[in-house]
Amino acid sequence: MQTVLSRPLSILAASVALAVAAPALAEKAHDHDHAHGHSHDEAHSHASDEIAKGFFKDEQIADRPLSDWQGDWQSVYPLLQDGTLAPVMAHKAEHGDKTTEEYRAYYQTGYETEVNRIVIDGDRVTFHGRGEPVSGQYEHDGHEVLTYKAGNRDVRFIFEKVSGDEAAPKFIQFSDHRIAPSKSDHYHLYWGDDRAALLQEVTHWPTYYPAELSAEEIVEEMLAH
Repeated sequence: MQTVLSRPLSILAASVALAVAAPALAEKAHDHDHAHGHSHDEAHSHASDEIAKGFFKDEQIADRPLSDWQGDWQSVYPLLQDGTLAPVMAHKAEHGDKTTEEYRAYYQTGYETEVNRIVIDGDRVTFHGRGEPVSGQYEHDGHEVLTYKAGNRDVRFIFEKVSGDEAAPKFIQFSDHRIAPSKSDHYHLYWGDDRAALLQEVTHWPTYYPAELSAEEIVEEMLAH
């Protein structure tokens, strides 16, 4: 199913650290003619870059298990607030169309969240924010393809709560610019009780990196992309 939105993919434009597509997908997505002189690695990298930018074919999409996001994850919002991500904002300003402060404001809206930690263990997702943690057990609920007027697309991988705390969200939707099974290295997460309404959300995208990464390592990761 595809949902058409009226604005460009702000998540993709905003992401400082776009994830590369799954290695398992590379062969499937690779359609370069080797006679053009490209190596396998170069061609696969190009295919991955195109997918990360939101250009891919429907047949390249494959449902993903919750295990792709297993682990202990930290929000990057506190790093924006305390100034740690200042070099990233400056880097964006050097190469983009906004000032450093404009980028900071943009990410302020995107990253903002009270959920500073998420732990995914098996089918259980636990949200750590203000007050006591809340958790639920989630099962696969398909995926949705969002299509934007700019021509690029995004895939949301969706899971529905089947048991757990009442305060835990009914639905969670992952976006990490990958479109087939692969371990994620960071992701944007959308959560709430209205599946369809979440698909319309493109300006607020809490973002999570592995908890074991230091602040400096996260900055390095973002600058590398």
